[in-house]
Amino acid sequence: MAKPQSTAPTAKIVPHLWFDHQAAEAAKFYASVFPGSRVDSVIPIPADTPSGPAGSVDVVEFTLAGQPFMAISAGPPFKFNPSISFIVNFEQDRRKIDEVWKKLSAGGQALMPLDKYPFSERYGWVQDKYGLTWQLMLTDPQGDPRPAIVPSLMFAGKNAGRAQEAMDFYLSVFKDSKRGMLAPYGADQAPDKEGTVMFADFMLEGQWFAVMDSARAEDAGFNEAVSLLVHCKDQKEVDFYWEKLSAVREAEQCGWVKDRFGVSWQIVPVVLDQLLKDHDKGRAKRATEAMLQMKKLDVAGLEQAAAGHA
Repeated sequence: MAKPQSTAPTAKIVPHLWFDHQAAEAAKFYASVFPGSRVDSVIPIPADTPSGPAGSVDVVEFTLAGQPFMAISAGPPFKFNPSISFIVNFEQDRRKIDEVWKKLSAGGQALMPLDKYPFSERYGWVQDKYGLTWQLMLTDPQGDPRPAIVPSLMFAGKNAGRAQEAMDFYLSVFKDSKRGMLAPYGADQAPDKEGTVMFADFMLEGQWFAVMDSARAEDAGFNEAVSLLVHCKDQKEVDFYWEKLSAVREAEQCGWVKDRFGVSWQIVPVVLDQLLKDHDKGRAKRATEAMLQMKKLDVAGLEQAAAGHA
């Protein structure tokens, strides 16, 4: 596995996973699969929070090989599919890639078997027992360095052929950004259209992401099961990213938006995380209830609600 790159305590953009009820269980499992990983926190949302999801709800933070994740147990509306997967880079370590493949495939299924392909000596795409998908790849240690885990967006169905457009758009929105490699499909790779993106990667806010087009995976559309959470330092940043990324008015709720490609984002001020972790459970509960009533999150409103002034 590639050596984990150092990551700030709070990354700007964090993959967020929506589970029915297994968020804490899944985080513990993933931390056992990837070396150098841990569960950072489990924050219960009180079951009696008005307007909240029914039953026991956990918000989980965990780090896998240097890549921060968040997850929530919030009921069954959304299911994982291959539209957003996670590339796992291994630096010429065949034994380790085989070990991780065995663990992730237990109770799951192979989407592309672990084997030799033109682009990698050893590669496989697997859906784990929770439905989340991973692309394990043996990489060249002499190549450009990449993190151990990279979120990857697949543009399929009605979105097929839009990976380049999406990459250009995201690069225009986020700072500290740059392009990486780009490999287009050739004329002999039908049904994928020549010149569309077979693979490309790029950096946003110091974090790497990948995109690809696929004319084959018609049923792999983006949904809220995997979203990208943007940590905002203040209301000005919340307003900026909301304006740039929100393209589906009916999807706006509790800080969630959908962009013009259907990718879900959460535009969240860092103060919300602080309030949810407040040792005063009354403050945390009041902040949660205020958040559930909002569309775009209001920093001042959250703070006032936590203090009992709303």
